[in-house]
Amino acid sequence: MKKEKILIVDDELFIRDILKSMLEEEYEVIEASDGEEGLFLIKEEGPSLVILDYKMPVKNGIEVCREIRNDPLYLHLPIIMLTGKSETQDKVEGLEAGADDYIIKPFDPKEVSARVKMVLKRSARDLDANPLTRLPGNVSIINEIEARISRKEKFAVLYLDLNQFKAYNDYYGFEKGDRVIKETARIIIEAVHKKGKEDDFVGHIGGDDFVAVTLPDYAKDIAREIITRFDERVPLFYEKDDRGRGFITGKDRSGKEKQFAIGSIAIGIVDNKNRSFKHVGEVAGIGAELKSLAKTFGKSIFVEEKRKG
Repeated sequence: MKKEKILIVDDELFIRDILKSMLEEEYEVIEASDGEEGLFLIKEEGPSLVILDYKMPVKNGIEVCREIRNDPLYLHLPIIMLTGKSETQDKVEGLEAGADDYIIKPFDPKEVSARVKMVLKRSARDLDANPLTRLPGNVSIINEIEARISRKEKFAVLYLDLNQFKAYNDYYGFEKGDRVIKETARIIIEAVHKKGKEDDFVGHIGGDDFVAVTLPDYAKDIAREIITRFDERVPLFYEKDDRGRGFITGKDRSGKEKQFAIGSIAIGIVDNKNRSFKHVGEVAGIGAELKSLAKTFGKSIFVEEKRKG
């Protein structure tokens, strides 16, 4: 079983060594010696949790914590702040900046282990998180839609899927494929924040499938914003020559050589503006149908439900 990855960010080698010795038996431990390096490793390595020192050169713990929380992709990344024994204000500022918990130096090994386990467990329970994007997963998605149905609210669900993603993964490799998935998650969150409402929801079903839940009147604007951002940014994950040609070459599912167009995003929009739903399965069924239809166009496009009842 793959170990969860913990990033320790502290300018003192001695502290990093102590923490590593406490945690490396149960977790994969990576290290950064200052805040700037820590931010780089968060984006490159995708840790499950960050242990962050309050006082550091280049960027201190508060600055790093705020930058993490300002990036929509890392909004739910668990953070434990390291503070001094008598520095009460440091603890308060750390929690206000977005830290989930704190550990006081000098620390007890049992306390460190317990707090790490508690924060990871709480994060997994509360978020049902996708391990790659840290977005809410299937259980949370179902609960979100069911809650809106039970409250008899008007809502719209965007079902999103990438075109030609398997071909991209095969051609460029899984590491670059993961970067495309993370960028797609960021694009969706940014679009929802810009064009949607404060209580809108973004989830990651798995692979290259995502969901966004909003109000019917906002759904099309969000879809247009996602398409604009996706078509601007995701082609940059292709090599220049491949972009220039407009395709990559690979094998289809039957093993035949084929040209695959530069990736695009397909969106199916389901709402209950002119109909009612009794359970989430009805919503998902129509969403899958519309998303499949959108994929047949071979470009970034959204398709919405027009039938009534």
